Amino acid sequence: MSADVSIRQQGGLGRITLTRPSALHALNTPMCAAILEAVMRWAADPSIQLIWIDHQEGTRGFCAGGDIRMLAESGAGDASEARNFFRTEYRMNAALEAFPKPILALIDGVTMGGGVGLSVHGSHRVATERTVFAMPETGIGLFPDVGGGWFLPRLGGELGTWLALTGARLKGPDVAAARVATHYMPSELIPALAKQIEAADFSAGAAELLGEILARFAHAVPSGSFEAHRATIDRCFAFARAEDILAALDADASDWARTEAATLRAKSPETVKVALGQLRKGRAAETFEDNMRMEFRIGWRKVQSADFLEGVRAVIIDKDNAPVWKPARLEDVTEADVARYFAPLGADELTFAA
Repeated sequence: MSADVSIRQQGGLGRITLTRPSALHALNTPMCAAILEAVMRWAADPSIQLIWIDHQEGTRGFCAGGDIRMLAESGAGDASEARNFFRTEYRMNAALEAFPKPILALIDGVTMGGGVGLSVHGSHRVATERTVFAMPETGIGLFPDVGGGWFLPRLGGELGTWLALTGARLKGPDVAAARVATHYMPSELIPALAKQIEAADFSAGAAELLGEILARFAHAVPSGSFEAHRATIDRCFAFARAEDILAALDADASDWARTEAATLRAKSPETVKVALGQLRKGRAAETFEDNMRMEFRIGWRKVQSADFLEGVRAVIIDKDNAPVWKPARLEDVTEADVARYFAPLGADELTFAA
């Protein structure tokens, strides 16, 4: 058990509460291991009707991601600690995605990276006006993992490609409009929602009853602010080559497209190409586990990449926000540079056995 997460049974509820406020509840290996063990145990436990995931009351964030500093420090060495983290976290993601009962995640606050993987694969996801969603990994030379290759291409059109490559943030109701969340409600209603869930008997039809309870509190979701640019997103981000995406944005006459092109140019060129390949392969993947095996291959190598170590230096350690990417341009990243991240790992492949 980890001191950074509270795991307990409350009647028919399996409760998971993140309790690491000093790091905005960012995940570490012991947290992922504890959650994985609980989810696998609860899947076979008839006394558990649903899982409820939230963060410590009165603290900021939902989950800001993973322990990036640890990943970089490990990647600068033999990467064994980083790879163990990915192995544990990705198995946790797969266990949540395969869980045979409802999962309620209250993503009331910052929800990035690992926090997305902890919540988005469940059945019921509630956003509030305080929710900030992003997969910002291309800005530090990492990649949009934790199942990003699976869920991002399935948001519809090329919305997920735009989010993955640019690291764009969605806030409040936009998180539900993009279907990252299934429901939206003001945060002030969460205590009342919690009381009704705690008092409910989910022993007969848990998913239906949870849906009914959420419907009492959920507000109508307005059209997403990104919809004004949806046609441009779907047209410009549909290409198989990152260079063609950038060229399409450059050719567009709108200020929005010019801004997105500038944003894309600031990201790690190698990582942009790897992430694009990840999303295209993830869209074609037959199973979630196949996608996670692919992501583990990428993560195994990415934590030791020059761009990841440089991105962490620039954004997290020195905070000069001036990373020097190598190569510096999309055109200089070869197909072989990208393909090596997807190569099989042999005996080191990710497995999902208990």
